Amino acid sequence: MKYVVIFKAQVNILDHHYIQTAQYLREKALTQFNCQKFESICENDFEIALSYWNSLEDIHAWHKDAEHQAAQQMGKQQWYKHFHVEICEITRSY
Repeated sequence: MKYVVIFKAQVNILDHHYIQTAQYLREKALTQFNCQKFESICENDFEIALSYWNSLEDIHAWHKDAEHQAAQQMGKQQWYKHFHVEICEITRSY
């Protein structure tokens, strides 16, 4: 794994539709977009998710996916007060 995408969000409301969408998109990233690993945690009104990738091309393809973009819009409109994404290169892991 060469890259990690760090997603941080202040939660507005995480409803049943969010839970179903998140599970579906996580599986889609892992099976169709070469995501290597996915971890997330939600505590109080803060969510953080880490996804691990081998290439920037895979990350870019995932970002452009139509269902992923629709979920991002729902995040902006309903699920999150705000969110932030960072893409980092992993230079060392131990």
